[in-house]
Amino acid sequence: MSNVDKFTEVIANGYTTKGDSFVLGAAMLDEQHIVKNLLVKAPLRTLNRHGLIAGATGTGKTKTIQGIAESLSNKGISVFLMDIKGDLSGIAEAGDCNPKIDERHEKIGIAWEPHYLPVEMLSLSKEKGVRLRATVSEFGPVLFSKILDLNEVQSGIVSVIFKWCDDCNFPLLDLKDFKKVLQYITKEGKDEIEADYGAVSEASTGTILRKVIELEQQGADVFFGERSFDPRDLIDIRDGKGLISVVRLMDLQDRPKLFSTFMLSLLTEIYATFPEVGDAEKPKLVFLLMKLI
Repeated sequence: MSNVDKFTEVIANGYTTKGDSFVLGAAMLDEQHIVKNLLVKAPLRTLNRHGLIAGATGTGKTKTIQGIAESLSNKGISVFLMDIKGDLSGIAEAGDCNPKIDERHEKIGIAWEPHYLPVEMLSLSKEKGVRLRATVSEFGPVLFSKILDLNEVQSGIVSVIFKWCDDCNFPLLDLKDFKKVLQYITKEGKDEIEADYGAVSEASTGTILRKVIELEQQGADVFFGERSFDPRDLIDIRDGKGLISVVRLMDLQDRPKLFSTFMLSLLTEIYATFPEVGDAEKPKLVFLLMKLI
């Protein structure tokens, strides 16, 4: 048995799946010889686990992620993408054929033709796209305190603010609302708050205010407010293809607070909204996150 025959047998047996799968690419022997029609596949049911795509600059990480997103969409699975460098937005348009692409796919043995995919552009800032927002009240005191990186005493004051707002039926929609309440409990409302909820230190409220201002300076005032996003909107099937949601983050690389705030909010909403389904044959929503190192 030749090396090619042995290689073909190993790959064919290794990537035979019981359920449905999607193609990652073709198998290559000795970095030169492409074995035609010998495809590397991933089972759809394994996508409820974490995976890692790593490599140096220019090795094809972004194109790999884009290819996975396109394959999953064609399987009727919705995909959530983070566009950090601005090079994923091209997924919204059908590609163009050219001789190099045709030659490559002929060698691989994968038929390819440009086609439409349902894509929505999303934004956390003033980038073009559907604006994603959430209210302060929806975060709750624990999560909001973590975002501000507060200590135990300061977190207790945040809990008092949320409790007072709940008791008074006062919704905390944005950071301006939170700052107004913070100023109220420190000044004219201090006696009322201390009578019902305990003493509040001005030094602590001053620190909290500075933390909120720091969050505002990173653009969080654009994110907090109404109308709140619904994570169920990320799951949609159009013409049999899964929706690809692309969050444009090109202007947020130097504002990690805003990005982390959004991710905490999104994961919290998903945990509270989506039902537990166990090991399904295929996922309904797949997250593909990119990180610059």
